Amino acid sequence: MCLRVVDSITELRATDAGCAAVSGSHGGLSSARYALAARPALSVFNDAGVGRDAAGIAALGVLQMQALAACTVAHSSARIGDARSTLDQGVLSHVNPAAAALGLRPGQPLREALASLSVIPEETS
Repeated sequence: MCLRVVDSITELRATDAGCAAVSGSHGGLSSARYALAARPALSVFNDAGVGRDAAGIAALGVLQMQALAACTVAHSSARIGDARSTLDQGVLSHVNPAAAALGLRPGQPLREALASLSVIPEETS
């Protein structure tokens, strides 16, 4: 699986379909719309502290409705808006059922999760 590392999920393109997309974006509804348009095999967001009514992780459910894997890293483990921080220091905080089916689990370092999916380490950013 290819890897796309973008500070903002808005940077994804149709050519990113099937890749793992690591972003610095929050996992809110607006982010879900961009991920749905690009259809990466896995979308990684920042949980942004989860927030009121779980707004910071709302994308996970939206993407699950389309059978797309999605997860968040803890806001305390990586800087929001910084995809390199997400990739290098991120620790999974929430996973949707599609991501769980891939073997991803909360508490797992993102790099470890990506390695388990045989993600190609060369990023196309």
